[in-house]
Amino acid sequence: MFVSSSRQTFLKPVIPFAGTILGGLCPGEMVLIQGSVPSDSDRFQVDFTCGSSMKPRADVAFHFNPRFRRSPCVVCNTLQKERWGREEILRQAPFTAGEAFELVVLVLRDEFKVAVNGAHLLQYKHRVALERIDTLCISGKVSVGAVGVVPPASISPAASPTNQDSERKRVLHAIISLSGNLLVPFTGNLSDGLKVGRSISIKAETNENARSFCVNLRPSDGGDIVLHLNPRLTVSAFIRNSFLRESWGIEEKTLDSFPFTAGQYFEMIVRCDSHFFRVAVNGTHLLDYKHRVQDLDRITVVEVQGDVRLLDVKIF
Repeated sequence: MFVSSSRQTFLKPVIPFAGTILGGLCPGEMVLIQGSVPSDSDRFQVDFTCGSSMKPRADVAFHFNPRFRRSPCVVCNTLQKERWGREEILRQAPFTAGEAFELVVLVLRDEFKVAVNGAHLLQYKHRVALERIDTLCISGKVSVGAVGVVPPASISPAASPTNQDSERKRVLHAIISLSGNLLVPFTGNLSDGLKVGRSISIKAETNENARSFCVNLRPSDGGDIVLHLNPRLTVSAFIRNSFLRESWGIEEKTLDSFPFTAGQYFEMIVRCDSHFFRVAVNGTHLLDYKHRVQDLDRITVVEVQGDVRLLDVKIF
């Protein structure tokens, strides 16, 4: 039921699952998870994390961990700098092995409120800044049918502009094309520059005989390229680099998997964090690229070149 009202949906995610939350979370939003607990389940967990790095492990802002063996309970905690904080344990059993459930996490400025099957379960005060959360992870013995991120009324498309507050900045805005269309090569203008916390969404299809394409983030003046993303389909390589002061830097190309296929649709999200560009493809975090320049406000142009057909380019 919530899928039609969600701003982002993951259907039948494979567990363990890690998905980028587009634009992060803002107060008033809800994360809804519909699933079921296998009859032999001993535990599962839902984690709201700050990235998806494994070494070092990304901070976990909210760890929600139902356990079913021995004394059933729900354990909540926060992981910072690879150290767990003080556990908050609720001695209740809101989930039943072998049965379906609907889990709702309401995001507020100071805390999360959790409900299961329509009944309030617990509250958890933020120990990590809400703005840092950008990834949802689900693991353990659980089956999930759908996950949805549902926006509050204040930023829904139907909301009156007079009722929208400062959170409306998270709503998607089209990037202005300098050519007036989405033809490739594409050059788009970021009117006020790229700022920390903002993301660029690129929806496209690779050509049937695609060999490679690239996405460049750069200033409008000079020849620098702050971020060069270059998937090469013929060799299944994803090259990342920067062209600064008339010279290419050291290539980065290590990747666990290559998500692009000739003739296929994809959505790439590039999120600008304080230290990294975080790149997700088709809802899954793929890589981090450490900033090689500090003045990110200089980035006012996005380019797309190569063997793709653009469908949509937005900033949020």
